[in-house]
Amino acid sequence: MSTRHIGFIGAGKMATALAKGFISAGCCTAEHIIASDVVPAAREYFTAETHSPGVIANADVVSHSEILFLAVKPQNMAAVLAELKPLLKPEHLVISIAAGITLATLEAGLGNGRRVIRVMPNTPCLVNASASGYALGSSATAEDAQTVERLLSSVGLAFKVQEHLLNAVTGLSGSGPAFVYLMIEALSDGGVRMGLPRDVAMRLAAQTLLGSAKMVLETGLHPGELKDAVTSPGGTTIAGLHALERGGLRASLMNAVEAATLRAIELGKSS
Repeated sequence: MSTRHIGFIGAGKMATALAKGFISAGCCTAEHIIASDVVPAAREYFTAETHSPGVIANADVVSHSEILFLAVKPQNMAAVLAELKPLLKPEHLVISIAAGITLATLEAGLGNGRRVIRVMPNTPCLVNASASGYALGSSATAEDAQTVERLLSSVGLAFKVQEHLLNAVTGLSGSGPAFVYLMIEALSDGGVRMGLPRDVAMRLAAQTLLGSAKMVLETGLHPGELKDAVTSPGGTTIAGLHALERGGLRASLMNAVEAATLRAIELGKSS
């Protein structure tokens, strides 16, 4: 992977997080990455964070890349596809991270036979803890799938799924970090409410979620089994769990994933 040049059309936060994650994981060097964006602040941020060049013209990125990430807003995708169509060559692998934009739309916009893969990553790729899903276009090869798997796995977990499930990936792991940050903030507020200093409460809350997630991933045990292991009869944990059930936490989180998934579907249709 270190010899492949990677380009980003769009230099926003997600593109920057992926690029920085790839560099940190050793998939490539900063010299092998380039990004374009019409917004000067986005280019400057990308360059500052990755030490890779940020340029204005998409054509410059295409000419300097073999792997091309489309990291623009869904509503801007049609114009970008029209611009890129005459610029692409057979050696280009195109990877879209735009929510809701289907493989059919990408292939129609870029022309038949283009090697396209649709990916939904999330921002924890910045700390090598991403959770991503991807689906292959009709012309993508087994080698292309391996390339994307290596890139995404270098910054976290990656799962190949059927395309119709990518909207659910968007709703769960794509939007999920924001839900988790809200949980950390709320737990921290609870600690402050009970007298803990804010900085201590915040770090305790964040470490608690981190440790609990590692327990699920590394033990392979069901979350319910792990929950039961720390829930003593008549103890503090069951009292807290009862309060969460009364407040509808479980249903609220399910509703959040559903709402985000449906919004991803809407974005795809409107684009």
